[in-house]
Amino acid sequence: MDEYQNPDEMAETGKDQLRAVADNVKEAASAKAEDIRQAAGQKADELRSAMQGKAQELKESAQTTWSDIRFKAKRSQAEGEAYVRDNPIKALLMGLGLGFLIGLLLRK
Repeated sequence: MDEYQNPDEMAETGKDQLRAVADNVKEAASAKAEDIRQAAGQKADELRSAMQGKAQELKESAQTTWSDIRFKAKRSQAEGEAYVRDNPIKALLMGLGLGFLIGLLLRK
């Protein structure tokens, strides 16, 4: 009896089936887009935490290096002051000699 169905009814049935398939495709695409969005968000969180860890590591390294440089500079200054106190004439003559050499170099 299906052979004798009305063509208008068949067209409506085809349209309904097409709408149902389109709705299914739309729902599947929405679900897939949501999955991709969640995966991208998770990856972004992972990268953010990795970058924060690396930044903290670099910050600690910079602080350690800065502390070492400050310590060495203070130690060198203290050693220089101690040398000048122990050898004032020698330090004075070296300063005069260096000043004279620099003056000659800058003159030319």
